[in-house]
Amino acid sequence: MMAFEVKGQFRISIRDWQRFTIEVASEDEAAAVEKTFSLMGSRHHVKRQFVRIEDVKALKQDEIKDNRVKHLMEAGS
Repeated sequence: MMAFEVKGQFRISIRDWQRFTIEVASEDEAAAVEKTFSLMGSRHHVKRQFVRIEDVKALKQDEIKDNRVKHLMEAGS
């Protein structure tokens, strides 16, 4: 299990897009993108076509800020 930081935008109205940065724990980069789509849909009711992923970066253990991700990383060790 690895930690990733995913940056992008999601549509909040016809003309406006909201930037986001989210940390997720997943097996690889592709799974991190899928997890992000899932979380954005459940939290903000946004369809996949209205989510733009701009950057996916692997995080080191000391760079993780989200406590849920830290806990998942420690449990997987």
